[in-house]
Amino acid sequence: MTKQISFNLFEMNTVGHISHGLWVHPSNTRHQFNDLDFWIAEAKLLEEGLFDSVFLADVIGTYDGYRAGPETALREAVQIPSNDPLLVIPAMASVTSKLGFAATFSTTYEPPFAFARRASTLDHLTKGRFGWNIVTSYLPNAARNFSLDDEVAHDDRYAIAEEYLDVLYKLWEGSWDDDAVVRDRDNHVYTDPSKVRYINHVGEHYKVAGPHLSEPSLQRTPVLFQAGSSARGKAFAARHAEGVFVGGTTLESYAKNIADIRQLAEENGRGRDHVKTFASAVIVVDKDRESALAKAEEYKRLSRAEGYLAHAGGGGIDLAAYPKDALIADILAAENRAGRDNSPENRRYAPGATVGEALERLTNFDQSAFYVAGSPTEVADAIENWVATTDLDGFNLRQFLTPGSAEDFIEYVIPELQRRGLYRTAYGESTLRERLFGAGQQRLFDEHPGARYRGGAHLNDAALPNDAAQDAAAAELGERAS
Repeated sequence: MTKQISFNLFEMNTVGHISHGLWVHPSNTRHQFNDLDFWIAEAKLLEEGLFDSVFLADVIGTYDGYRAGPETALREAVQIPSNDPLLVIPAMASVTSKLGFAATFSTTYEPPFAFARRASTLDHLTKGRFGWNIVTSYLPNAARNFSLDDEVAHDDRYAIAEEYLDVLYKLWEGSWDDDAVVRDRDNHVYTDPSKVRYINHVGEHYKVAGPHLSEPSLQRTPVLFQAGSSARGKAFAARHAEGVFVGGTTLESYAKNIADIRQLAEENGRGRDHVKTFASAVIVVDKDRESALAKAEEYKRLSRAEGYLAHAGGGGIDLAAYPKDALIADILAAENRAGRDNSPENRRYAPGATVGEALERLTNFDQSAFYVAGSPTEVADAIENWVATTDLDGFNLRQFLTPGSAEDFIEYVIPELQRRGLYRTAYGESTLRERLFGAGQQRLFDEHPGARYRGGAHLNDAALPNDAAQDAAAAELGERAS
């Protein structure tokens, strides 16, 4: 293997992200997440470790499906309290020059015009190091926080997201020409009005006149990330995303999903290499195998099953309320809600799994296909095998302790990966998109659907593709899965 592997630190502006119970560890600093110094120190550490980026997850609701209320999530600090992920990025950017920043923002509840300016501002302030993780928000509580009685239906959320992206592309790519800002002091002209235009978007969900309020940033459109696991999600990701977080249960299922996304990207007129694929890596490492296993045992001892159960119940299903021999498929069918996609490829459980098996998987972090605990050599061997077997491009590194998990990875794993030529020895790019696709690729590829609006072209055309095209792509992927 010769390609270098990308690593992002998986983060969230909260106490408890996904390693539930570990906030009580005496070496964990998660309780300091409200302090700007916490984020500044982390940014400096990650840039020293030559990470691609810090990847900030987010939710806009509470996990209140377990035991019919938020009490467990609150008690166990399951992603509550939590703060806005976008607001810590400028501080982290101010103490770094190369580290990228990717943050989650939902297309379902807040309008696109305001987010377009927020994203452009972040791309300006980071000098082109900002990426956006596109989500459509599935928590029932999130819907109730935005004046709705229940979740928006799964496919309807993707239809909204399609138009949302169309509006953003028009604002980011089509509203301003690159040379619109002239800063002509002699003639008192800051911006040439002939090179800025309204977008006049009128669609089913949005009516946006424009023009965009921000001048073009280095990347214009931030790097686009998305998790595509359902058939509709894969189709959406293959059309829009530049970085895709792939789902699966085994190395073989990950490899299949990656192949599907690359093929569908090609069918959308994009290059197969215009999509980078990522998964979550669960890595426990120390100077030798014995020390790493002892560390993993300590993490298991502190892990809280209640926290994982509350997290799993976020979609409104309380698995702990069912007999352990009940089939997950039967429960999902019986509790089918408008906003949830229950297709097999979107579930975290293997077909035919029981509640008991699901609970075992939820509460044991070593069940991941990308789990390893061992010496630096053993961890590097595992990472190399994962990439060779699945065709993944990189990983989001899960944290058990902050800053301990990142420090261990930097001290023990990175030197071994560098020795094998699998990890950079210095940053060679300036923007986040260049980090993924090479020096000089600051903007979207010409084949990307957002690029069609450059120079104000096609602003009055119908959005492409329409829902029928997306449905057909999703149906094709569904047939492949079956």
